[in-house]
Amino acid sequence: MRKIITKTILLISFVSLFTDIASEMLYPIMPVYLRSIGFSILLIGILEGFAEATAGISKGYFGNLSDILKKRVPFIRAGYSLSAISKPMMAIFTFPLWIFFARTLDRFGKGIRTGARDAMLSDETTREHKGKVFGFHRAMDTVGAAIGPVFALIFLYFYPNEYKWLFIIAFVPGILAVLMTFLLKEKSGETNLKSQQNSKVQAKPGFFSYFKYWNQASAGFRLLIPGLLIFTLFNSSDAFLLLALKYSGISDSRMIGFYIFYNLIYALFSYPIGAIADKIGLKTMLLTGLFIFSFVYFFFGFAASTITFAVLFFFYGIYAASTEGVSKALISNMAKKSDTATAIGFYTSFASIMTLLASILAGLLWQTLGPKSMFMISGTGVFIVTIYLIVVLHSRQAR
Repeated sequence: MRKIITKTILLISFVSLFTDIASEMLYPIMPVYLRSIGFSILLIGILEGFAEATAGISKGYFGNLSDILKKRVPFIRAGYSLSAISKPMMAIFTFPLWIFFARTLDRFGKGIRTGARDAMLSDETTREHKGKVFGFHRAMDTVGAAIGPVFALIFLYFYPNEYKWLFIIAFVPGILAVLMTFLLKEKSGETNLKSQQNSKVQAKPGFFSYFKYWNQASAGFRLLIPGLLIFTLFNSSDAFLLLALKYSGISDSRMIGFYIFYNLIYALFSYPIGAIADKIGLKTMLLTGLFIFSFVYFFFGFAASTITFAVLFFFYGIYAASTEGVSKALISNMAKKSDTATAIGFYTSFASIMTLLASILAGLLWQTLGPKSMFMISGTGVFIVTIYLIVVLHSRQAR
C-alpha cells in the first residue's frame, strides 16, 4: 500500500477529508435549516439542483483548462478556498437570493477543483491500481463526511436548533484544508515549462469548448457516459433521503446518526471495493453498485422501521463505495493521460445538469405523488439503465 499511495495522493486525500468535515457538518442539517427559514421542499430541490448544475458546468470548463495549461495545483487551491469561505456566508443572511449565492459559490469551488484534483490522482498511479487509489481517496473523503455529522450531532445536543453557528464553525476545517493545498506541488518543472509554452500558443478555451471532447473520445467513453447520465437523472440529492427520515417521524439527532452510519460504511468499504474492482474489473463493480442503488431506492418508499432504514442505509453506503471512485477510475482509463481532467470534467458537467433536473423532478414527484412513488420510480428507472449498461459495456465497441 505504501508504494501505491504516494505522498501526493495522501495529501490530496487529507485535503478532501478536512473539506468534507466542513461540508458534511452542514449537509444533514441543510434541509432542516432551509425549512426553518421558509424554504419549501420544491425550493430545496431547485436550490440543490441549481448549485450542483453550477458545479458541473464549471467542472467541464476548468477541467479542460487544467489540461490545456498542464497545471493542477492552482485549480485545486482556488476551488477549496471558495468552498471554505462560502460556509459562514450562509449564516450571515437568510433571504433566498443570498442563500442561493452562497450555496452556489460552494459548488462553484468544487467545479474548479474536481477535474484537476482527479487528474492529479490519476497521474500518480497506473491503470492496474486506479481502483485502489480512487477508492482510498473516497475513503478518506468519506471519513471526513462521517466526522462532520458527529460534530454536528454533539453540537446540536448541547445547543438545539442553533444551526447558524454550525455554518460559522465549519469555516475552521475548511481553512485547514486550504492551508494544506500549499504543500502540493506540480509533478515536475518540465510540466511548468510546457504550461508556459502552451499558454503562449493556445488561447484560453471558450466556456463550453470542452463539449468538443465528445468527438475525440474513445468508443467506450461514448457508450458509458449516456448510461451514467440517465442514471443521474434518477438519482436525486441525498437530501431527499434525509427528508424521508423526517417524514417518517425520526428526530434530527437520529437522522444525523443514520447519515453518519451511511458515511462510515462508505468510508470503510471504499478502499477494499476499489481493490476488488481492480481484480474483477471496474465495469463489473460499477454495474453491481448500480443494481444495489436500484434495490435501495425501490424499497426506501416502503421503509418504516429503524431496522429497515439501517439496512437500506448500509447498502446505500455499499452502492456509493462501488460507484463514485470506480466510475472516475474507469473514465480516466478510457481517456488519454493528457485529457484526463477534460474527460472527467465532461462527464461531471453533464451529470450535474442531470442532477438539477433530478432534484426538481424528485421535488415535484414528492409533492404530487408522495415520497413512496418518488423512490419507486427512481429505483425502477435505475434498474432499466443498469440493464442497458450491461449490454453496451460488454459489447465489442466498448473493449
